[in-house]
Amino acid sequence: MPRFLTMIRVDEKNAPEGGPSPELQERMGALLEEITKAGVMLDTAGLKPVAEGSRVTWDQGELSVTDGPFTETKEVIGGYSIIQAKDKAEAIEWTKRFLKTHEEYWTITAEVREIEAG
Repeated sequence: MPRFLTMIRVDEKNAPEGGPSPELQERMGALLEEITKAGVMLDTAGLKPVAEGSRVTWDQGELSVTDGPFTETKEVIGGYSIIQAKDKAEAIEWTKRFLKTHEEYWTITAEVREIEAG
């Protein structure tokens, strides 16, 4: 069965203050429990703010490390999941359900990509 990486992109500058509401956390928890019991979820987590991250760049034979925050960044990866689904359509359906747990004032994009078998 193919595996898929879903990257949840958020605009940290416009995210609700205080993060997810208790109701959102409850809905999200119920969905994560369902997807785990279905044998689909392999791993998932939220990520710390970009201000606490670092970028390591290889450019023309030189390495550099830049600590966050990154001023040019609008959308950042706020979380991820790795799921095992029968196909991309199923992975997208689970992703849609996850996004729908959020209140209307959230703006979120999820990128779903199949992981190369290796």
